[in-house]
Amino acid sequence: MLSTVSTTPAAVTPASETVQRLFSAAAEAFAAKGFHATTTRDIASRAGLSPAGVYVHFASKEDLLFHLSRDGHEEALALVTEAVAGADSPAEALAATMSRFSAWHAENYAIARVVQHEFPHLSDAHRAEVLALRKRIDQAVRDVLAAGKQSGDFLLDDIPDTALALLSIIVDVARWYTPALHRTSAQIGATNAALGLRLVGYRGGQISQSGTRAIH
Repeated sequence: MLSTVSTTPAAVTPASETVQRLFSAAAEAFAAKGFHATTTRDIASRAGLSPAGVYVHFASKEDLLFHLSRDGHEEALALVTEAVAGADSPAEALAATMSRFSAWHAENYAIARVVQHEFPHLSDAHRAEVLALRKRIDQAVRDVLAAGKQSGDFLLDDIPDTALALLSIIVDVARWYTPALHRTSAQIGATNAALGLRLVGYRGGQISQSGTRAIH
């Protein structure tokens, strides 16, 4: 049984090159094989380490998944928060969020698959911490929708369901995206930004993929 106590080894720092290699290796392995089918030996081999090397930095495979998931969700939350803060209207905020968050899922598709789909395998305490971050991302989108509804820019009835639909469009990018596709992350972001604005019934001026109103 996995411990519910969060173990954060002192060696786990953003500046640690070895930890970053383990993150990349774990993301690739978890995305390709799933959490349960992946062994610490798989991860260590991809990172160019011995199996024991994983335990120098992480208490367990689950602990590694936790740090990878937490860091991914924190990065996603910062991205969404920045997109909203830099917009001048709800429509611009929604377009920027859809565009940048979708592009992030394409550019980081292996990590995104793990972040979005493997967190249920975390211990109770670790899962609760990650879910709290997910709720903050969801709330940020809900706040944009509420602002758009209040201003009259958006025509929608159910804010929670609409937020779920919008985030589902974004998250699904990690499922189907591969580098072999002849679509750039910017193109995917622009498409999803336009889809998001249509979904909320926006009828204003054209919004660019960056979330700013287009100049004609």
